[in-house]
Order: sequence, then structure tokens, then C-alpha cells
Amino acid sequence: MSAYNTNLNWRYATKKFDNTKTVSNGDLETLKEAIQLSASSYGLQPYKVLVVSNKETKEKLKPAAWNQTQITDASHIIIFASIDNLGDSHVDDYIQNISETRDIEVSELEGLSGMIKGTLAPLSEDMKSTWAAKQTYIALGNLLAAAADLKIDTCPMEGFNAEQFKEILGLDKLGLTPTVIAPIGYRAEDDSYQHLKKVRKPAEELFINI
Repeated sequence: MSAYNTNLNWRYATKKFDNTKTVSNGDLETLKEAIQLSASSYGLQPYKVLVVSNKETKEKLKPAAWNQTQITDASHIIIFASIDNLGDSHVDDYIQNISETRDIEVSELEGLSGMIKGTLAPLSEDMKSTWAAKQTYIALGNLLAAAADLKIDTCPMEGFNAEQFKEILGLDKLGLTPTVIAPIGYRAEDDSYQHLKKVRKPAEELFINI
């Protein structure tokens, strides 16, 4: 087994974090870069990522996550929030970023711009929200793998009230909707889940080779 797969086998959805341990700034920057490098449709990255370490904020969020202890005991909470009301302005910002990064005239990118805008235009707001939310899960996957590589524990969670998170964090003013979260930190020694064997479908059941 490769070192990468060994690390993935090591990770699990940590149920109890050691609240005395904190992820270092250096490791946190590595995780943020891994998220930043995530793939997304067209490369548009239709989301923002909040990194919450403030204890008071975590305490406020805990009831909105059904009082799960990971919220307050983890070192940080990574919150993936999709952008509401995706439109031409978001595409224009992306095209400008490409222009500046690759030293290409914006006029040379009109075809790409038109294609992306043409894809988004016929979608309803609900369809665009669903599409944007799906992109956050790709970034989440990168976070989980990168954290495992650093032997940092994670717990991907959908068990939270998005509207309450929105209100507590003021995300409605930013046009953002939280879609999935991942507390990160270090497992507590008495978290019994770390000793359980990982349960996955056998390869012959999971894969279809054509």
C-alpha cells in the first residue's frame, strides 16, 4: 500500500478531539493551500472557505450543530460556503484573474467567458445553488486527504443548521450559504472510533471495469 493510501486508511471521522491540541499555523496554511488547489467546474471555485478558531464563535455555533462536541473541541472548524446568486459578475472576476495570472488579454478570453455565462444563464437559482454546493465537496475531499497526509484529524459534517450558521456568522450579508463543515485537530486518546477497522465496499463490488 502506498504511503498516501496508508494515510487515508489512518483517517476516520473523528468523534472526539483533544481540546488541548492546536493545529500549527504552518500546517493550517498547508491545508488552506490544498483547498485552494482543488479542482472545480471551469476552475470557477463558486464558494468561500471560513476558518474558525475563535472559541466564542465555536461556542455559538455548537447549538446550531446539535451540540456535537467536535465543534468546540477541535482546533479549527473549516466551513465551506457556496456563493448565492452566481452570475456574470462572478464569471467576469474569474476571467480577470485568468488574464492577470497568465498574462492574457481579457479580449482573448471572451469565448471562455461566453461559454461559462451561457452555461449558468438558463439555470434556476436552485439549480445554481446545487451546482455550487457540489463544488464545495470536491474541496472538502482535498482537505481530508491533505490533513491525513499531515496526520491531522478531521470530521466532515453535514449535521448542522445552515440557516443558523448563516445568521451567527453573518453570511447572508456576504451572499453565502454553508454547505458542509469539517472540524480539524487531533483525536482524543479515548476516542474509541479510532480503533475500529475501516468499513468500505470490497473492490469487486465497488468497481465496474469496462
